[in-house]
Amino acid sequence: MAATAFTGSIGTNQSRGYVGNSALHQEYGNSSLRLTSKGFKVDLGLLGKERHCSRKRGFCLIQASSSQIPVSDQVSTPLNNTKVDSPKKSSEAALILIRHGESLWNEKNLFTGCVDVPLTKKGVEEAVEAGKRISNIPVDMIYTSALIRAQMTAMLAMTQHRRKKVPIVLHKESEQAKSWSQVFSEETGRQCIPVVTAWQLNERMYGELQGLNKQETADKYGKEQVHEWRRSYDIPPPNGESLEMCAERAVAYFKQQIEPQLRAGKNVMIAAHGNSLRSIIMYLDKLTSQEVISLELATGIPMLYIVKEEKYIRRGSPAAPSEAGVYAYTKNLARYRQKLDEMIH
Repeated sequence: MAATAFTGSIGTNQSRGYVGNSALHQEYGNSSLRLTSKGFKVDLGLLGKERHCSRKRGFCLIQASSSQIPVSDQVSTPLNNTKVDSPKKSSEAALILIRHGESLWNEKNLFTGCVDVPLTKKGVEEAVEAGKRISNIPVDMIYTSALIRAQMTAMLAMTQHRRKKVPIVLHKESEQAKSWSQVFSEETGRQCIPVVTAWQLNERMYGELQGLNKQETADKYGKEQVHEWRRSYDIPPPNGESLEMCAERAVAYFKQQIEPQLRAGKNVMIAAHGNSLRSIIMYLDKLTSQEVISLELATGIPMLYIVKEEKYIRRGSPAAPSEAGVYAYTKNLARYRQKLDEMIH
């Protein structure tokens, strides 16, 4: 099975960006977000606790109560007071994968890895373009890495969504952080999308290559050695992670935290990095270790999967000329877009 380079065009220019990373591990416990008649239940607990090597930063969430307004996935439009429901009453859900846009160190041709650098102007434009491409696809939950470039990509992309729901990063760094980030308006809460950040979705850590110029590194160690570090499956750079090591944490997190939301009918967007997304796609498409090392992901080109009957179906053709052609809408997604059209007009 040949690996695929995921690129595409919907009346716009293609672009490419470099992927990176910043902080690695943190401690996590079990936690959950629960909505009953006014929302939904989301289980975000990690199994066990882990200790890791960087500042404490990770996914967060809201404990719903009578004083704290939960996030709902049904929004009343101010135009006609009708509601647009995400198509999750069936067994179908949408999964959107977005690789973050160009970073400042990508622009400088530096190995990024675990260093937390923001997007360039081009990267911002790529994120906005990605948002336009998914503006008619429902999003109930957003997952990003703990790195700012992935978070910027998710937030900027959602500014283009026709539903106009606001992504809200959930905070659980401390009891005070949870308390201070509560939302006390039911109406506002219904117009929000929970954003969960997780170090497990970070780019792989490039070890002693981080901050080095790629060309100078190739000149020093040889092109073949650097290519082996970058493109092999199980050979890490000095004191860094291999793709296999990155896949262990990224896929485990996907199975434990994201897959249950998809099975419950939640439409999920993941904004992450080249290697963490390659790892997840390896799991979704059942790629071998040899196939995944040839997999290239373009920046700013969202990939859509339909989750149905516990199967992942990748939609669309990279060469399709239009949004509908690229994503080959299911009936449920087509109905959702029609409702959006009715809401706007």
